[in-house]
Amino acid sequence: MATDNRIHFWRKNAKVPGRFPKDTPKANNLKSKKASSFHEFARSTNDAWDIDDEEDEDFLAPIHPSSLPPTLHSTHQVPPLPPQQPINTTTEPDSGPADQLAPPTAEVRLQHEEDRDCGQINGRVVVKSSSEALLNTNTVRSTLQKQKSLPVRPIIPLVARISDQNSSGAPIMTVRDKSRLDKFKYLLSCPNTDLEELRKHSWSGIPREVRPITWRLLSGYLPVNMERRDLVLKRKRDEYFGFIEQYYHSRTDETYKDTYRQIHIDIPRTNPLIPLFQQPAVQEVFERILFIWAIRHPASGYVQGINDLVTPFFVVFLSEFVEEDVENFDVASLPLDTQRNIEADSFWCMTKLLDGIQDNYTFAQPGIQNKVKALEELVSRIDEDIHNYFKRYEVEYLQFAFRWMNNLLMRELPLRCTIRLWDTYQAEQEGFSHFHLYVCAAFLIEWRKEILSMVDFQGLLMLLQNLPTIHWGNEEVGLLLAEAYRLKYMFADAPNHYKR
Repeated sequence: MATDNRIHFWRKNAKVPGRFPKDTPKANNLKSKKASSFHEFARSTNDAWDIDDEEDEDFLAPIHPSSLPPTLHSTHQVPPLPPQQPINTTTEPDSGPADQLAPPTAEVRLQHEEDRDCGQINGRVVVKSSSEALLNTNTVRSTLQKQKSLPVRPIIPLVARISDQNSSGAPIMTVRDKSRLDKFKYLLSCPNTDLEELRKHSWSGIPREVRPITWRLLSGYLPVNMERRDLVLKRKRDEYFGFIEQYYHSRTDETYKDTYRQIHIDIPRTNPLIPLFQQPAVQEVFERILFIWAIRHPASGYVQGINDLVTPFFVVFLSEFVEEDVENFDVASLPLDTQRNIEADSFWCMTKLLDGIQDNYTFAQPGIQNKVKALEELVSRIDEDIHNYFKRYEVEYLQFAFRWMNNLLMRELPLRCTIRLWDTYQAEQEGFSHFHLYVCAAFLIEWRKEILSMVDFQGLLMLLQNLPTIHWGNEEVGLLLAEAYRLKYMFADAPNHYKR
């Protein structure tokens, strides 16, 4: 239906940052031909990643700490990036003495303002993270040109201080935040935690300080009885490393070598722009987690996309021991027992998640096919204009929504937003399997204006596969979840709304 007829439960902010850029590179290999079947579509398209196996054999080769130079053992490993224009901290590259004596231009003043963000704070030199540097690679001149039409906003780190981020990137603890944190601490300190109350408070976001234990409880990994928690944690952690001793040596056997090879290839693709996930120690942890899960779940085995689902748990459980920038933290500096606990907890919580959506990863992935079809039916009811626009340009929902379901929108949102999203998913009874459908529908409608401005199949698909959410924070995710809840309220218990 037309947007004018929608019921407005909440007043949405129309000026959401991170809109679709004007200049978008055109793809060369996109086709408007419809796939006659799911198998043909799967064979004719790449997976959910942008790295091609043939082009990046050197990059995806096995990484062994012994083969690294001594100077790289304790540093973060980052894949090579395209050459980019360096950002000056003083003047333009070609400026001479005369230029240096001249009054500072608007560009120089703006650059000096940016320098203060990576200058000295309380006598300490603060260096921006690599992800911030990547986001700041635009020239100052293009920044000034955009400044007239877009509000100037500070860059939000991809991982650091995730739970504290709002849309402006300011980690401010308000009175309301303090009150919410006290409520969480009270619930978690009770002899038997009330899960219903915990879910109710977690729906609108979980404070960073209590997120690790709250996730363990909401996922079903920890018991609600406080006296049993330490015993259960020790038993489950020992059980996981028992699996390692029993199975991990078989990764080179004929039966499992293909599974291990695919895992080994996919690990460097996991958040390649975040240094944390390029550390050899972290990649080895992910390899063990994914391999053990795969051989213990033969019905599905390892499927590309599951590697992404480890990252939120790993970051959240790591944040329990890290006060600084998680994005650049050297995991190898933690005590060995702490590293082992983070690994085991990530494995069990990921297992609990996948237990509810395993049909997404069994043969032919029927769960994803059903969810994509349900999304198509839902969109046809809530916004007929978009649905008809897709039909007009022969855009199949499977061509963009497959990745949304397979990776739970992790490839569409920054990691900080994914973690905030998962706060709500774990607070919902069927958040990952059911509520995610309505989040995807709300996410699609969010880009209504940009979708209807495209004039061909190629432009539509490029937009839907590269939605500009890099500046999103808690504010945008909160609005997205509110709209998803509105859609669920209207359609979840009204099956006739799905039918024309």
